[in-house]
Amino acid sequence: MKVSQNTNKKSFLKKLLIKLCRKVGYEIIDQNNLFIPSLNKFANQNLSNLQKDSISIPLGKVKITRKIKELSIIVRTYTSTEVEKSKIMLDQNKFRIFEKQKIEYTLRTINSLIISCKKALKNFKNFKISLVITDDNSSEENLSLIKKLINSSSLNYKIISLQKDKLSEMIKKKDEYGKDISEGMISNMRNILKSVLLTKDEVNDLVYFVEDDYIHDENAISEMLFAFERLTSQLGKDVFLCPADYPYLYNKIEDTKIFLGNKRHWRTVKETLITFMTSKEMILKYWEDFIAMSTTRHHPMEKKLHEIYEKEYCLSPIPSLAMHATNINSAYGIPPNYDWIKNWEDNKI
Repeated sequence: MKVSQNTNKKSFLKKLLIKLCRKVGYEIIDQNNLFIPSLNKFANQNLSNLQKDSISIPLGKVKITRKIKELSIIVRTYTSTEVEKSKIMLDQNKFRIFEKQKIEYTLRTINSLIISCKKALKNFKNFKISLVITDDNSSEENLSLIKKLINSSSLNYKIISLQKDKLSEMIKKKDEYGKDISEGMISNMRNILKSVLLTKDEVNDLVYFVEDDYIHDENAISEMLFAFERLTSQLGKDVFLCPADYPYLYNKIEDTKIFLGNKRHWRTVKETLITFMTSKEMILKYWEDFIAMSTTRHHPMEKKLHEIYEKEYCLSPIPSLAMHATNINSAYGIPPNYDWIKNWEDNKI
């Protein structure tokens, strides 16, 4: 009987101590089994709460001051019906890794986003994610495959088919050096332009622009959302997040800043391709630059974007959250120290 009373007393004191610690902003962790009674979770689980706090052991808690509301994902698709042509990258005489037709990469990209979004929505109960596909010149057969895939996802989505005669007049037919640009590049720029223009009407908070050859890790969307809240709350300003750990980052020695996300480290970078997450506010802030990037062929194409990164934070994850399925030797392609085959197979339709 005495043993029972002592046990009850210890249990009561333990609960009281937990409540007191939580009131002053601390969490208790049992070092024996790494269990956190106040959260009812183990230390290796996700401890952060969207719109509330970001928790990392042993650094503790970051109070979220920049609360995200919803995410709009805009995927730019272009799939050719010509078998051999569809295997070659835009304006390059190179094959992508695995040497499949373009539609295969597009479907796996969309499938990876669906899987990642579903996992994110389990963590963020009252969060809204919408998916927009801006498609340029895909065949009816390929569009049917895309629609079938998204229909099975239960995500809120829409597919916008671009017309050749629309937006084209806004795009300059010669690059910044006065040289003619290809029809394929014009199509690509038209799609980018449409994505940027959609931001004003389709986006309420965060926007994620995605090319159709980025195959994501299942934790990609969750990590990017958690990291965006944590980093913007710490920095006091919105940021740009790229999902890929590009090979070029290791080809030259340059200074970088390292930040802690939720389950990844994030480094500052000065260059990315046109796949990134940011806020509507940032797009509107640099509206003229984004329109210029979409209507004039610069060298590199992302020149205006890189100029923005000189004034704003852009961060890339370590290790990568997505595989950019380009040629295996591309400096902006597949991430190093990454299981490319698993990523490819996990997202097979």
